[in-house]
Order: sequence, then C-alpha cells, then structure tokens
Amino acid sequence: MSDHLSPATLNALADGELAADELASVTEHLHGCSACTSHALEQSLLKSATARAGKRYALPDDMRERMERLVLSQNASNRVVEERTPSLRLPTNRPVRWVDWAGWAVAATLLVSAGGLTVVEVNGRRAQTAAVERAALVTEVGDQHIATLAANLPPQVLSSDRHTVKPWFQGKIPFSFNLPEGLPEDTKLEGANLVYLHNRPVAQLLYDIGRHRVSVFVQQRTAGAEWSAPIAEHVGFRLAGFSTNELDVVAISDVDPVKLTGLIALIKRAQLE
Repeated sequence: MSDHLSPATLNALADGELAADELASVTEHLHGCSACTSHALEQSLLKSATARAGKRYALPDDMRERMERLVLSQNASNRVVEERTPSLRLPTNRPVRWVDWAGWAVAATLLVSAGGLTVVEVNGRRAQTAAVERAALVTEVGDQHIATLAANLPPQVLSSDRHTVKPWFQGKIPFSFNLPEGLPEDTKLEGANLVYLHNRPVAQLLYDIGRHRVSVFVQQRTAGAEWSAPIAEHVGFRLAGFSTNELDVVAISDVDPVKLTGLIALIKRAQLE
C-alpha cells in the first residue's frame, strides 16, 4: 500500500468497522507511514473526545417529565386568568363602591406578582441553560485543542499572512471575521483549520506565543452565554474570549494569562475595524 490512507478508511479504523484483512493491511501501512499514523491518532482522539462530551452533559432522566408538568401548570394558570378576567369589568347598573376598587387592586397586585415570579423563573432557567452550554463548549474547545497538539500536524492552511488565512475560509463558514496585524514580537500566526464544535463549522486559528501553541476558535454567535468572563481554567489550560453581535471567540493555551488576554484583545479590536 503505497498511497496514503483515505479519510473514509481512517474513519472506519477509528470506528472499528474494518474487516480482518483490511485491518491487517492498514496496520501494515501505519507501521511505515508516520503521516497516516498521525491522522489515525487524530481521528481516534476526536472520537473519544466527542463520546466523553456527549456523556458528560446528558440531561437528567426526569427532565422530560418536569417540563411536561411545567407546561401543564402554565396552561392551567392561563385558563384561570382567562376565566376570571370578565369578572373584573365594572357593572353598568350600580355605582362603583370603594370595596370594588380594593378588590380590583388586590387582584391586579396578585397578577403583577405572579408575572414577576414567572419572569424570574424563566430568567433563572435561561441562566442555567447558558451555563450548561458554556461548560459544554469549554469541554469541546479543550478536547479539540488537545487533539491538535497530539496530532502535531501542519495546519490545513499554512501561512502567517492574515490576507491568506482569512480568504481561505470563504465558502467554508457562514460568517466572516478579521485578523489583527501588528502582533507582539513573540507572537506569530501559524495557520488555521476548519473544525466543528456543536456540529457547526468553526475557524480554528493557530498562534505561537514563544513555545506555547494557542488555539483561537471563531464561531457564529449563538444565544448562549457571552464570552465576557475573566480567564477560565480547564484540564490545565487557560481560556479567554469575547462575544460580539455576530461572533463568539474563545482562545485556549497554557501560555501566561497576560499574554493570552493580550492576544484576545488584539483580535477583538480587529473585529471593530
């Protein structure tokens, strides 16, 4: 087998779907081909990382039942309000008494209070959902960065020229972004990859700061948590990022946090140009 293994063969190897004779032939090829060995390792790491991420954030078993009870409760409350609303109208055949106004005031206060509690409850659920989505994204970003380091492959677009890297993504992702110029002396753009987070296409920009590799993931803005929080920690790496109206940007590395936030600040400033 002189040619490199095809992506389909590498995927089948990672999934354990090769027949015995095919597996023997592929194994023999891997013994003499370092490039295919690196690709096979990358596929295996991505498969295991995806499996771990899927299990780590599984919904509780009773989530469906809880949501159904919540919907039924809200529907019942809405019906009660609709049934009682006509009784709040002023009668036309008798004078208005003070006790009537008092009763309506109490009813209005209860309705406003119930509405306020509903808003608080909804906002709380949204905050919890955003926290879960953020944690899942942190895990995927960490797994993707580790897989990139382990594979030790050249970027899909190998260039330090921002005018080469940015156009390479045209037609591959449904959004656009800017790359900064005037990087610090010890910081260099090495290239970029097209990867997937949450099954969506994402630009992975690869920088070197000294001897430290930095992965910067740029994706289309979602309705989840904004990346405006300070430095976060995950499996020995630091994460920093920001959000705009169009983009979510997250950087991960083991570099000094000051240099990581400095790079993020330059990338953020470039989006305003």
